[in-house]
Amino acid sequence: IMESRDSIRQGHPDEYEKFPGARGGDFAGMRLHSVRLPGLVAHQEVIFGGLGQTLTIRHDSITRESFMPGVILAVSKVADTKGVTYGLENLLTE
Repeated sequence: IMESRDSIRQGHPDEYEKFPGARGGDFAGMRLHSVRLPGLVAHQEVIFGGLGQTLTIRHDSITRESFMPGVILAVSKVADTKGVTYGLENLLTE
């Protein structure tokens, strides 16, 4: 099966598994899962659960177009930024 999937493999060849056994892996008491699908650029889902209930927060980016406002903001502010800025939220508050 792996050989037949090589032509549609996604991701960077130098990527590595940061959390061994990430499918169901445990990080600080939280279970992690990762899915890669063609046509799904970015997908984030957080599920909170309690006895007999769940609350799901989900965001999907279908195209890279959704990232452009952030790219434009970062490019417009890069010349005036001193040092290293980590996180777009630090540019939004200026």
